[in-house]
Amino acid sequence: MTSQQAQQLLMQAQAYQQQIQNIVTQKETLKLQEMEIKKALEELEKTQEKNVYKISGPILVKTTKEEVTRDLKDKQELIEARIKTLEKNEQKVKEKIDELREKLMQAPSGG
Repeated sequence: MTSQQAQQLLMQAQAYQQQIQNIVTQKETLKLQEMEIKKALEELEKTQEKNVYKISGPILVKTTKEEVTRDLKDKQELIEARIKTLEKNEQKVKEKIDELREKLMQAPSGG
């Protein structure tokens, strides 16, 4: 393997590392959203009110507790699915990095 080929593999590994960082950042953002939804659902469980308010853009809208609960659970399911997808993508990228690392370690150092 030439040093140019090794350099290309290193650049690929760096690109994959950047992808992993982006995936981790997205996962953290989604997990924060998921925590907020869980807290909101817990508060809805505690209240005896039939009607509640939800934020819709720049305004508050009066709606039913059941509708808000349903909307939050739908959002939660979507977030969980997105997190699983990100985790699968992260695993694939890590495997690619490991493959590149193996190629680099097996290659004799070229001049």
